[in-house]
Amino acid sequence: MNTQNEQSHPYLGMWVTKDGYIRHELLPNGRYDEARGKRKSAYQGRYTIVGDHIEYMDDTGFTADGDFRDSVLYHAGMVLYYEK
Repeated sequence: MNTQNEQSHPYLGMWVTKDGYIRHELLPNGRYDEARGKRKSAYQGRYTIVGDHIEYMDDTGFTADGDFRDSVLYHAGMVLYYEK
């Protein structure tokens, strides 16, 4: 994502598992904040989106990726839905 598109990218915002246990907030500055259960900010790092593919790198260096399909984020065996 480049700076011009950061503020309006359609994938920005909160993505949650059906049970609400895992929550990924994709921030407009290219960072994300992941909460797990009652543990807020369990993981933080940066992300890049190219097309419908997302690459994550947390602040410890761990990497993961995912894909957006039909308004659903498929990431590391998880299914996350956009929270409006």
